Amino acid sequence: MVMTHGSRCRYTYRLGHMLTINGSSTVWSQEFSFRAPPYPGQNSLQRVIVVGDTGKAEIDQSNEYQNYQPGALNTTEKLVKDLDNYDIVFHIGDLPYANGFISQWDQFTEMVSPISARVPYMVASGNHERDWPNSGSFYENTDSGGECGVPAETMFYVPAENRAKFWYAADYGMFRFCIADSEHDWREGTEQYQFIERCLAGADRQKQPWLIFVAHRVLGYSSNDWYAMEGSFQEPMGRGHLEKLWQKYRVDIAFFGHVHSYERTCQMYENTCVSPERSHFKGPVKGTIHVVAGGGGSHLSEFTTLQTSWSLFKDYDFGFVKLTAFNHTSLLFEYKRSSDGDVYDSFTVSREYMDVLACVKDSCPPTTLAT
Repeated sequence: MVMTHGSRCRYTYRLGHMLTINGSSTVWSQEFSFRAPPYPGQNSLQRVIVVGDTGKAEIDQSNEYQNYQPGALNTTEKLVKDLDNYDIVFHIGDLPYANGFISQWDQFTEMVSPISARVPYMVASGNHERDWPNSGSFYENTDSGGECGVPAETMFYVPAENRAKFWYAADYGMFRFCIADSEHDWREGTEQYQFIERCLAGADRQKQPWLIFVAHRVLGYSSNDWYAMEGSFQEPMGRGHLEKLWQKYRVDIAFFGHVHSYERTCQMYENTCVSPERSHFKGPVKGTIHVVAGGGGSHLSEFTTLQTSWSLFKDYDFGFVKLTAFNHTSLLFEYKRSSDGDVYDSFTVSREYMDVLACVKDSCPPTTLAT
């Protein structure tokens, strides 16, 4: 059944299973509904959830395997209760931590089903979905338990050209999301690097002013203790290869998971804060704000004791991010804790289309048609 809801249709559906024992009959699920997404560029209220690394847990605390995701239920509970106040979810890698046990996928999909039955539940590939030696992964570890991405690719649809290569573009109203796969090579000259540039370049910023980059592992900036001990504060060669693209195409926000906590940077370019602003950004896109949103539920990750110059807000707790696009010129960012659903960090972006076109450091060619 289809019902109109303003300018977007609402679809009502249910699932059936045909039984052949003792005659033919069909068992039906309860009725669900969802709204059609806004068309690319549509000017309407659009609200997005970004969360990573949730894992799964049992309500009766009977989790017998990989029992290190204590925040999963709180995060899921808050998102279920707030279903009427957001439109789409991006889970940016490390979904159930099943590590080869299919029953753990069943447990996870059951946990998130109240959400995924109502709104699009988009996913990215994490190390616990993909990595396995000699399987084509960029990292030669055993984090997926031999899954090599197959359950994730099978259970969740993404509009990828090749779902074994889990990178794709997602247009949602005034947003364009470029979802990278940090478990495949992203370096300059690779197939994925070429995709990332096409995705970023393909955004019509007059219609889609909010350009978002997403990957599981931190390819930008993190104050996590193990990244600090490595001396890189990121995955090796991450921002060294991708930062020129973020700057050239004026990416508003780059989201990462993998580190199980929350952190937000200033507007960054080449290891430098390019704006003194902390909470109200306006005018040209001087640099990209990097956000680690990996506190969905898995055991928390410690921060380094070093005072990193880029970090504006850190939180050693479980939580998720909400983006609200009010129109083509106004965006609200909120970080909420899973424990109470309250906002603990936020900022706004106010920008006109000509601000997006403005040239800032290294974002425009050295010559123009005028010269």
